[in-house]
Amino acid sequence: MSGPLAGLRVLEIGTLIAAPFAARMFAEFGAEVIKVEQPGSGDPLRRWRKMHKGTSLWWYLQARNKRSAALDLKSPEGLEAARDLAASADVVIENLRPGGLEKLGLGWDVLKALNPDLVLVRISGYGQDGPYHDRPGFGAIGEAMGGIRYTTGDPASPPARVGVSLGDTLASLHGVIGALMALLHARSKGGGQVVDVSLTESVFNVMESLIPEYAMFGLVRERTGGALPGISPSNTYQTRDGAYAVIAGNSDAIFRRLMMAIGRPDLAEDPALATNDGRVARNAELDAAILSWTSVREIDEVLARLEAAEVPSGRIYSAADIVADPHYQARDMLLSAALPDGTAVTFPGIVPKLSETPGRMRWVGQTLGQDTRAVLEDLGYAPDRVDAVTAGRG
Repeated sequence: MSGPLAGLRVLEIGTLIAAPFAARMFAEFGAEVIKVEQPGSGDPLRRWRKMHKGTSLWWYLQARNKRSAALDLKSPEGLEAARDLAASADVVIENLRPGGLEKLGLGWDVLKALNPDLVLVRISGYGQDGPYHDRPGFGAIGEAMGGIRYTTGDPASPPARVGVSLGDTLASLHGVIGALMALLHARSKGGGQVVDVSLTESVFNVMESLIPEYAMFGLVRERTGGALPGISPSNTYQTRDGAYAVIAGNSDAIFRRLMMAIGRPDLAEDPALATNDGRVARNAELDAAILSWTSVREIDEVLARLEAAEVPSGRIYSAADIVADPHYQARDMLLSAALPDGTAVTFPGIVPKLSETPGRMRWVGQTLGQDTRAVLEDLGYAPDRVDAVTAGRG
């Protein structure tokens, strides 16, 4: 293993999205990640969305660089193996419902006794306490209760969702950040701790000034379509060929350049529009001026003129646009890897970019239980004990 997290051992006891995504980031930057899966069935993500020969392409991405250990945590042998792995780990990441680890016999009191410096990342819908803590919670519910769904979409339509599992991913990122902070504390002062991550709170944490504006002014932020509320001009504008340009002319200097680029020096020089608060008051007028300019030009001309004027702008990309884009290619954000049958598939690259110790993709998601025997042997298990743990695991 190489990378900034080389030498760390992470035990993943989770399924689907939130915990596995967090563990994936550790694996991409050099940590040894051991994913515990239920024998016979494994992570349900193995069969989600588009599949190749019975296995999800999403799975191959989500489980890249991880080792798969099939352990029946309801059997004495499998549970003992999980405890031994936790005792040897630096981080355990789980996303069971609160109390799930305790029911298995892997609660924090047990894990801390085995490994006092362990960091336990617990990702759940509402957190480990509070009146809602034992409710089931998926990312979609976290997005709804965290505030982002209410503010997303066209004001004339029901609240919309982003087309990816945003709530889960935000929770994953908070889990990684919390784990790294807890690891720094454990290394400098000693002692592990629990990192309690809520899907709802992770969404809520990115909601900017939503609460202070409500607390002081009684303002409930509503849906504004493609615009950014309270910041002007920043919106999505249709072009003559039916495409859409996202244009952000919301700093004072950029606003002036944008108005000059669209042939509106009168607006560029208007003292009432010199700052954002003045522009917000006349946002509809500014949007109309920009749209009148974009609607008679094709997207390529619009973007070329705005780029020349140094105005942030861009087209809305589909998957096809991303794959064809030279910037994505130049930044190693499109990586080719072979599936177990030799089929080449393009996968997303790795972020963030570290200059000296970059992350990398070493392999795609493993077959179920592929590494069970090797993982147990690494713990020092004798062959007969390995056989006892793996017996009948399918």
